[in-house]
Amino acid sequence: MNELTSLAAALGTRLKERKETIAIAESSAGGLISAALLAVPGASAYFLGGGVIYTQAARRGLLRVPDETVKGIRSSTEAYALLKARTIRELLGATWGLAETGASGPTGNRYGDAAGHACFAVTGPVERAVTLETAHGDREKNMWAFAKRALELLEAALASR
Repeated sequence: MNELTSLAAALGTRLKERKETIAIAESSAGGLISAALLAVPGASAYFLGGGVIYTQAARRGLLRVPDETVKGIRSSTEAYALLKARTIRELLGATWGLAETGASGPTGNRYGDAAGHACFAVTGPVERAVTLETAHGDREKNMWAFAKRALELLEAALASR
């Protein structure tokens, strides 16, 4: 986790200096985004919480997003990542919301996305969404790649303001 921890440490420093906070809603990264941010000493100054929103039941129960709200929004899309990021940010009262949704592998998801497909969103003072395609089905490698890309997206958002 060294590479993620180094990136997360720099992000944590920047968030602490700005007195800003973050909330995470991840899926196929399996908690690695949150773990990287929490591995940094002093994380309680900026990390408000998060969850692995891996199923519809988790979306309904943890994010409190009903089925009607996601009508017309497919999982594993930038639109869905934005919805998750906005929701977790609002629920926890954070400066920033960061979300990930995708297909870690070894096969694709039921929506037709290949393994290694993930979408990410950051919301707050700046809002961005991006998609990553790793083009392989190695589940664990994809999870690490997803967590890294999410942190890089946060880094870009913080740098742009």
